[in-house]
Amino acid sequence: MKVIAVANQKGGVGKTTTSVNLSAALAAMDKRVLLIDLDPQGNATVSVGLNKAELGATAFELLVEQQPLSSVVTSIDTLRMDCLPADGDLTAAEVALLSAEDREQRLKAALDEGSARYDFVIIDCPPSLNMLTLNALVAANSVLITMQCEYFALEGLSALMETINTVRQTVNPALHIEGILRTLYDPRNALTNEVSEQLHQHFEGLVYRTVIPRNVRLAEAPSHGVPGIVYDRLSRGSTAYMALAGEFMRRQEQSQRGAS
Repeated sequence: MKVIAVANQKGGVGKTTTSVNLSAALAAMDKRVLLIDLDPQGNATVSVGLNKAELGATAFELLVEQQPLSSVVTSIDTLRMDCLPADGDLTAAEVALLSAEDREQRLKAALDEGSARYDFVIIDCPPSLNMLTLNALVAANSVLITMQCEYFALEGLSALMETINTVRQTVNPALHIEGILRTLYDPRNALTNEVSEQLHQHFEGLVYRTVIPRNVRLAEAPSHGVPGIVYDRLSRGSTAYMALAGEFMRRQEQSQRGAS
């Protein structure tokens, strides 16, 4: 089982869209996938068709009440994947965890119990470096960073890198960067190309070749309760996410070959 945290402390950079569509694309490739929504806004939850008002159990029960993973995940048969949903209760989880023992290890412990059930666990992190994000980084094998190619993006990226390094040095030495994904991409913009070039210079080999364009169909999909790749599979955004899933799987195979 490989656990990937999709992170960036900046909001509006395509974390949820990426988490949802990459999960759905991997599930469409017959991989056993669990999508974890760790954002109290619950946007990933809604994006896979779950109603936040009707949830039985959420990430709150998993993290605070330490209910087993198998009892809190919801199967989404239409997408052939599972989801650990979230709602506003997660804000209270953030507070409750501060005084809890092993507070940053809760998610890792829960996932260890379910490790035989999944090939990939994709965690949609909240847009801040809080206790929920820390749980994700401790539980994860790697971090997939989504970012827009704009002026302040590199500054935010260096702050995230510092956090990842701190987690690596203290609690999760195996944590590494899975890749950097450029989202809301507009190649006609000179600044986009400039930032993109800097990314390639500083993070050689980590930047995905696939870019995710600005796409209305991707933006519309959550209101219909389905991932973009289901809502309109031929849109530019959907084909980009299918290409990302292919590139992602090729990297997995290469790293496995390298390890053996």
